This record gives sequence, structure tokens and C-alpha cells, in this order.
Amino acid sequence: MSMNFKNLAIATLFAAGSMTAFAQEVQVTEVQVQEVAETFSPYWFIQPQVGLGSTIGETKVKDLLSPAAALNVGYKFLPVLGARIGVSGWEGKGCWVTPKQDYSFKYVQANLDLLLDLSTLFCGFNPDRIFNGYLMGGVGFNHSFDNGEANDLYTHGYKLEYLWSGSKNFVAGRFGLGCDFRVSKRVGINLEANANILSDKYNSKKAGNVDWQTNLLAGVSVRLGKIKTKPVVVAQEVVEVVQPVAPAPAPAPVVEKPVAPAPAPTMTEDIFFALNSSVITAEQAVKIDELVKFLNANPSVKISCVGYASKESGSATYNQALSERRVDSVAKALEAKGIAEGRILTAAKGSAVQPFAENAENRVVICIAE
Repeated sequence: MSMNFKNLAIATLFAAGSMTAFAQEVQVTEVQVQEVAETFSPYWFIQPQVGLGSTIGETKVKDLLSPAAALNVGYKFLPVLGARIGVSGWEGKGCWVTPKQDYSFKYVQANLDLLLDLSTLFCGFNPDRIFNGYLMGGVGFNHSFDNGEANDLYTHGYKLEYLWSGSKNFVAGRFGLGCDFRVSKRVGINLEANANILSDKYNSKKAGNVDWQTNLLAGVSVRLGKIKTKPVVVAQEVVEVVQPVAPAPAPAPVVEKPVAPAPAPTMTEDIFFALNSSVITAEQAVKIDELVKFLNANPSVKISCVGYASKESGSATYNQALSERRVDSVAKALEAKGIAEGRILTAAKGSAVQPFAENAENRVVICIAE
């Protein structure tokens, strides 16, 4: 009877020790993550444009369509305000209604415009915004010439009361709307519709009101100069859960308290990328060096690398491919520094999973060495 009680006590103590060995150990670590954010600074830009123009008259718009072009140089001195100077022109048209006869002339116009950034005015400064609308207004100096077709009509009985020959100069008032669709940090596709208000004598016809020269233009906007950035430090809390391995049962029926082994060494690094990029910057390359140092010091440890993309930029298919390129860049960087391919596990989740609350933070490859 006493022997059975002794054996029962030994078994109970051993079971309690085994349960303690399987308990999870939780370790909380605070990590400082450094990002790079673009800040506004004044910059120059150039803006070539081509399209169609029309001088509004007493006939259908399609009958007065003519080619138009412009070249502008501008300066954005505030997030919401800029200015530009430029030259525009090509061909203007007029039309005598009865009997119907259209005629053309040439013009070139120097312009000075103010630009109001509507997207920034109402939604705040955002260098990653895809669509940026603007309102423009200004003045122009119009030099018109080559009005021979109108003069020929006059000689054939068309009474053009404001007919001019040689060349003629006019002052124009200007206004319009435009937008830029961001392609990269420096290049945008530009669309603009503008109207120029000129003297009634502009198209040689007397109408009793001002003449309107309108343009619908498309082109590109190219930003010049250095793009300034500043570091932003973000604190993150990382919870690491370590599962110790249960010790083997003691061979002898001796009651001893099992000792949990020391947790395996682990290391986590988040490698951040710029928008639409899979290039590792110099700031992020420092993290690659730290991972290599840790892996060399722990040759039995493997590293898991998972790539992501931010869901607010691009389609799901594009983001999946982008996350694959990012994780491939990290894996190649580790291999280039001597880490064996067999120790690197990779995966890519595109924008289907967003590990962070901030959209820009999800342009990342999360690396866990354990």
C-alpha cells in the first residue's frame, strides 16, 4: 500500500513538471522603424502641350477646329499656388455664314498664368496623389498674321467690317481648368482646357461682342530639381512567442523539477520600399547587414521573408507581382552577402494582406530569422 502511494506521488510531480515545460513564454520588444517621407519644397517644371483650338463663331464648332500647341515653364512656390510663362498658338479660323465660307490665319501668343492647385487646397498636400486638378487664369499678348484668306474673300464681295492685313496685335484675358495624372515623382500626363478672350476684331468680323479662342490640350508636366525628404521615426511593439521544447523523461524514478531550455535566438527586420519600387535604398540596406550578421552568428537559424504591397496603389495583380519582386530583391541581397539559398524562405502576399494600419508602411518585406 505504501509503495503504490509513493509511485502515485512520483507520477503526479512528473506530470506537473511536463506541463510547466510546455507553457508559452511571451517576450515584448519595442522596435523603432525609420521611414522617409517627401516634403514640399518649391520647384520648376516644364509643360509641352498639343491639341485642338477653335475660334467661336456663327457656325458649327467642327468647322472652326484648327491645330494648337503650347510650351510653358512654371514655378510651384507654394503647395497650392504656382505660376508659369509660356508661348502658344498655331492657327485660328473664321467663317462667313451666307454664303458659307471659312478662312484661316496664323497667330502666336505669349502668356503669363497663375495656377491654383485645387486638389491640395481641398484635400491637403499629398505627394503620392494620382490625380491633381488645377485652376488657371492670366493674360496673353496675341500676335496674329497671315490673314490672306480673309482679304481674298473681301475682294470677292464678302463685307468683313473688321478686316485687317499684314499682322495685328491683341491683348487676351485667359482662364481654364487642367489636371495632371501622376506617372512618377517627376512626370505627369497633363490635360487642359482654356479660353482666351480677345477683341471683336480678332477674326476680322464685326459681331458686337468679344471673340473667344478656345483650346483643348494634352501633354506632359516634368518636375525639375531635387526632391526633398525627411526621416520619420515610428515606434512599433513586436510580440515574440517562444515555445520551449519539452525535455525528455527522466530515466530514473527520481523526482526533479524540469528546467526549460533557453529560447532559440530570433531577429525581425522590416525592409521598406518606395512607391512602385523594389529597389533597396541605402537606409534599408543597413537592415540587410544586421540580418547577415545575425545569421552568420547563428548558422542553424533560417530566415523567412514575406513581401507585401500597399492596396491603395495599383491593381491586385500588379501588387502581387510587385511584392514578389521586393522579396526577390531581399533574398538576392542576403545571398550576395554569403547566406546560403537553402536558409532563405520566401513568400509574397501582394496587397491581399496588409500587416500595418498605415498604407505606406505596407510597401515592405518582413524578415523573421529564427
